[in-house]
Amino acid sequence: MLNPNLEDIQLTKDDYERYSRHLILPEVGVEGQKRLKAASVLCIGTGGLGSPLLLYLAAAGIGRIGIVDFDVVDTSNLQRQVIHGTSWVGKPKIESAKNRIHEINPYCQVDLYETRLSSENALDIIRPYDIVVDGTDNFPTRYLVNDACVLLNKPNVYGSIFRFEGQATVFNYEGGPNYRDLYPEPPPPGLVPSCAEGGVLGILPGIIGVIQATETVKIVLGNGNTLSGRLLLYNALDMKFRELKLRPNPIRPVIEKLIDYEQFCGIPQAKAAEAQKMQEIQEMTVTQLKELLDSGAKDFVLLDVRNPNEYEIAKIPGSVLIPLPDIENGNGVAKVKEALNGHRLIAHCKMGGRSAKALAILKESGIVGTNVKGGITAWSREVDPSVPEY
Repeated sequence: MLNPNLEDIQLTKDDYERYSRHLILPEVGVEGQKRLKAASVLCIGTGGLGSPLLLYLAAAGIGRIGIVDFDVVDTSNLQRQVIHGTSWVGKPKIESAKNRIHEINPYCQVDLYETRLSSENALDIIRPYDIVVDGTDNFPTRYLVNDACVLLNKPNVYGSIFRFEGQATVFNYEGGPNYRDLYPEPPPPGLVPSCAEGGVLGILPGIIGVIQATETVKIVLGNGNTLSGRLLLYNALDMKFRELKLRPNPIRPVIEKLIDYEQFCGIPQAKAAEAQKMQEIQEMTVTQLKELLDSGAKDFVLLDVRNPNEYEIAKIPGSVLIPLPDIENGNGVAKVKEALNGHRLIAHCKMGGRSAKALAILKESGIVGTNVKGGITAWSREVDPSVPEY
C-alpha cells in the first residue's frame, strides 16, 4: 500500500463532479480519490495493453502518468490499440496517447519519454513513479522492467497477450514474487512468436489491460486483494479464467544491477546464427522474381511457407503453399520434393524469415533453394500494390 502525504491534495469542484461515482463508493471516497490524484504511474508501451490501461487510469483520476514509447502509429495497430486513431497514423504513439488522455482528463499530468527503455536509462525514468505497468511485448524489456522495479522497490503490474490468451499478475509487491520467479530463464529466441507473426484477437488486450488498470488502482487505494502471488490466465475462445499460485523462489539470484538484457535473452547470439545461415542461403529480390515470372521460365517452383490463412489474404500468382510447420515436422519435405520434380526452388513468406528457416531445414535433406528477400510484403510494396499488406 502506498502512503502519500494527502494534506496538500485538494479536490476541486470539477473533481467532485467528475469522480462522483467514485466518491460515493465507501472503498474509495474522498480519501481514496485524493490517493488517486496524488499517485504517479509509469506505463511502458502504448500498444495493445497500454492503450486501455492508460485510458482508464486517466479516467480514474491518476494525477501523474508517464509514458515510455518510441514507435509511431501504424494502420495495423488500430485493430487493438484503441487509444490511437486514424488521424494519428505515422505520428508518435506517445503524442497520440497524450492527446487522448487529455481529452478524457485535462487535469492529468502526462510525462513523455520518447525513447527505448534500456539499462542506461531505466532507473532514472522509473524512479520518480509509484507504480510501473508493463505493457511491453518482448522478453528483454520485461526482464529489464522487472529488475529495475526490484532495485527501486516499485510494484510491477504485468500483463501479456498472444492470439486468444492473456495473463496478468502483480510483481514485486509487499514481498511477493517477481517476474524471475515466473520465468527464471528466457525462452530461446524465436520460440515464442510475436503478435505480428502469430496474430492477436483485438479485444484481448482490452481485457488484460483493464485488469492491469484495476490492479493499479487497487494498489493506489490500498483496498482489495491484488494479484500478487497469483497468475491470472484468460482464454477468450473458451471464456475461462484460471489462476496459478506464484511464490518467491528462495534460491533465485539476487538482482544487484541492470545487465545487457539482449545478451541475457540470447538475441545477439541468435541474430549471429541467423546471419550465418543467411550467408549460406542465396537470395533474390522481388524485382528479380518479377522479371523471372514475366520471362515465362518454367524451370522453378515458387514455394510459399506461410500459414493457409495468410495465403488466403494475399498470394503471389503461381506459388505453391507448403506451410513451415509441415516442413519442420518432416511431412512437408516430401511434398516439396514432389512439387519440385527436378526444378529449382524459390521460397518466400511474409518478410523472409520463415522461408529462410524452411530453406535451412530443406538443405539438410539435400534441397537447395533461393530465398525471396522481404517476402510478400516487399512484393506488395515494390511490385504489385494491389496485393494486400497485412
